[in-house]
Amino acid sequence: MKTKIREYRKELKMTQEELAEAVNVTRQTIIALEQGRYNPSLVLAYMVTKALQKRYIEDVFLLDELE
Repeated sequence: MKTKIREYRKELKMTQEELAEAVNVTRQTIIALEQGRYNPSLVLAYMVTKALQKRYIEDVFLLDELE
């Protein structure tokens, strides 16, 4: 799954560690999300979306039709 996490995080001048703390996961989880190696639960996707100050999950997580 592709995401815009890195882009939005950098816009907010937020580190991976700060985002991880905000959503109660490890920095490694944020890295995996940014690299598209991990599909989050709906709850985690929602928490990341809110931490990045976005309104819709679809703004952050780009669903690939082939997945």
